[in-house]
Amino acid sequence: MSPDSMIAHFVGASALILVAAHAGGWLARRLRQPYIVGQLAAGIALGPSLLGSLAPDAYAALFPAAIGPALTGFAQFALVVFLFAVGYELDLKVLGDRARTSLLVALASFAVPMAVGCGTALLFRDALHDLGMERDPSVATVLFAGIALSITAVPVLTAIVRENGLSRSVPGVVAVSAAGVLDAVCWTVLAAALLDSGAGDATLGWPWRAALAVGFVTVMALAARPVLRRLLWRTRLEPSLRLALLIGFALGSAWVTHSLGLHVIFGALLAGVVVPREEAGTLDPDLLRPLHEVGSLLLPFFFVLSGQSVALNSMTGTGWAALLVVTVLAVATKIGSGTVAARLGGLDRHEARTVGVLLSARGLTELIALNAGLEAGLLSGPVYTVLVFMALTTTLLTQPFLLLTRRLADRDRRAAPVPDSAVKPSAG
Repeated sequence: MSPDSMIAHFVGASALILVAAHAGGWLARRLRQPYIVGQLAAGIALGPSLLGSLAPDAYAALFPAAIGPALTGFAQFALVVFLFAVGYELDLKVLGDRARTSLLVALASFAVPMAVGCGTALLFRDALHDLGMERDPSVATVLFAGIALSITAVPVLTAIVRENGLSRSVPGVVAVSAAGVLDAVCWTVLAAALLDSGAGDATLGWPWRAALAVGFVTVMALAARPVLRRLLWRTRLEPSLRLALLIGFALGSAWVTHSLGLHVIFGALLAGVVVPREEAGTLDPDLLRPLHEVGSLLLPFFFVLSGQSVALNSMTGTGWAALLVVTVLAVATKIGSGTVAARLGGLDRHEARTVGVLLSARGLTELIALNAGLEAGLLSGPVYTVLVFMALTTTLLTQPFLLLTRRLADRDRRAAPVPDSAVKPSAG
């Protein structure tokens, strides 16, 4: 394919990706589902499972192999910008007065799914072997199975909380703050799994790469933060120049972690975390707004990249059974552990159920982790497909489960006996 032809194909594919993904997001929002659910569904529809099966010639013309590296580059850039914003917004001070409850919920909703996921990977080795996995899974693969059940999507969770008017409620605050702590733990465990998997520079063993990663984090925290503080607070850079410098900083950090076998996602998150806030501790709107706009515009490339690896036509009976089992485990472990921990933390049963349901949403964060695992060779194609649909299903179920929880609470309130003090004496 000539350069001109490749550019033409890339431009046409980009137009289709952007229109289809945002149309899917708009439709999902009309159906009271998170925007990214529609975007992911559109990405899967544009992949080999649907478009490739229904119109193989059109699929080959729209997405020739030659434009694959360009689409991957756009997807990785979108991930860096998105996760840089996530890291910048991360603020554990939101724990506030509910710190004990939130930490208890975070610990339980990590430990229980992690144990169940790791145990499932060990107990069902033969079934996983039928799905293309090694019969004797490595430590990294077992850890990744636990991570796949443990992750909660903070951005999706935040959107669901906001759209349901729970932002200032006790369940909303506890769920969002617990999810922030939970994902920080999950990213750390995922980093350890990727280091153990042998991804990255093959000339260095994992102990050396782990030592270099710790050194890089230390330098970023102790040296990069004060330099950025001086640059952002003591100089009057134009907002556009400041944005360009910080995105460049995030890309550089992502390159370093990718070279260490930790994927670009960790460098982007770390870069966002070390960027200082305003002097009053507030977020800079001139930085945050364009980050969200760029991320929202380009994330469809990531969804399409994720959809390209989903192959429904390769799913066997074992695959469909695995999808059912994994989805049930994913929902039960999250809702169950989150609900019990919230009750132990002092919430009533209706608030506790709401917290558990909210933590079950996985969405985009799960997809990012799954792509990292697929690239590192920790997942086979069929298992990746199963886990992508598990992430989509658990996110889709969050809103109906919230409505069910609300109806149960309303029913219990109507059925509650009226206190004697509230009954007025009769006139006679």
